[in-house]
Amino acid sequence: MVAMSKGISTKPPSGMRDFLAPDVVRRRHVLGVVQRVYESFGFVPLETPTIENLSTLLGKYGPEGDQLLYRLLHRRDKLKRAIEAGAEGGLSELDLAAEGLRYDLTVPLARVVANYKDLPSFYKRYQAQPVWRADRPARGRFREFYQCDVDITGTSSLVADAEVCGAIAGVLRELGFRDFRILTNHRELLRALVADAGVPAAQESSALIALDKLDKVGEQGVRDELIDKGIAAPQADELLANLDRMRADGALQRLAAGEGPGAAGGEELLELFDAASQGPAAEHLEFDPTLARGLSYYTGPIFEVQVDGLAGSMGGGGRYDNLIGMFQKQPVPAVGFSLGLERVLLVMTERDMFPELGIGPELLLCRMAGVSAAQAIGVATALRSSGLRVEVYADPAAMKKQLSYANATGVGHVAILGPQEVADGTVSLKDLATGAQVSCAVGEVTERLHR
Repeated sequence: MVAMSKGISTKPPSGMRDFLAPDVVRRRHVLGVVQRVYESFGFVPLETPTIENLSTLLGKYGPEGDQLLYRLLHRRDKLKRAIEAGAEGGLSELDLAAEGLRYDLTVPLARVVANYKDLPSFYKRYQAQPVWRADRPARGRFREFYQCDVDITGTSSLVADAEVCGAIAGVLRELGFRDFRILTNHRELLRALVADAGVPAAQESSALIALDKLDKVGEQGVRDELIDKGIAAPQADELLANLDRMRADGALQRLAAGEGPGAAGGEELLELFDAASQGPAAEHLEFDPTLARGLSYYTGPIFEVQVDGLAGSMGGGGRYDNLIGMFQKQPVPAVGFSLGLERVLLVMTERDMFPELGIGPELLLCRMAGVSAAQAIGVATALRSSGLRVEVYADPAAMKKQLSYANATGVGHVAILGPQEVADGTVSLKDLATGAQVSCAVGEVTERLHR
């Protein structure tokens, strides 16, 4: 006897979501603001493929990032050849997985800059597309999510850093945020603190990855992870103490007045704050010596957006002067900032920050017996051309059923079309909230509803 199969789940995979009409409209609203503000700063759009060569992605995000890459198997014939070859000489993971879903939008940008030689010397691009990470889903954290990036390549000037911070701040302010902070630090400053604590250079990356979790697991959690990664307890304690000392008033200025890599990093941060002082990010920039940003490609100033009530960041970025050089022979300086669409939507929904957004039809066109489908569609076409969102009730049905459908879908008004209305060029316009009903010429319906 054949066993009965269990019912197929209709839920999307864990960490993935369906977006119904209200969700889509809110996402479009935020993306519209993103596009408008980014373009006001002179950024131009870019879109890249969902799939990148695995060789493009690997080695850019650090060991933990590489583990979160979604790998794709070769196409069927190529996979068969790889398996046959592997039977003789051993099959590596790279033999089976030559491509992967993009992890972020920065590495694809670096590939594009290296690939296209006719781009402007200062390439200012924005990109709003989904990315994928094989991460553990949590509140506000998904395996598929949108990033809204701005980047400037080709200049080491901190004007570029100030501009990407300004673009992010401009978006958030236009969306209605006022309490956000753009936490700022410098990778060279962090590296100097790590070295001053006696952490060996070979363990620097592990130390920075652990520090990046400070806001999630606290000092004790970071200390435990540092020790688990092989860093001696005295060195871990000294590193955390170094960070505490940098929180003191005037510590950044004193550091910048000294010498060495840490001083250079402090000086660049002060220069960045000065450059941004007349832009939209001015009142939101805040020095945070504990900010680490776990990705390994950062080289200079790093940023992270935080708002009250949201665990984790709303976005982040920084300077990555060596990444593009990994794809071509000469180095190309670059800086970027990424805003997480899902986090923005989460906070805006919880705070009820969305304006009234038009969703679905404004008017349902109901037809009585004796009115043909062609006549109803003709009236609907005239109404749509005047700017209304109009749905025609599809099935022939009693008026009571048509009105019941209108109430169930939340349409505010219905236009009832009978043979007499067709002859007169009118509709009976009914307000479902008040029950009021008037006869109205088809050409006057839009003005009356909008008024």
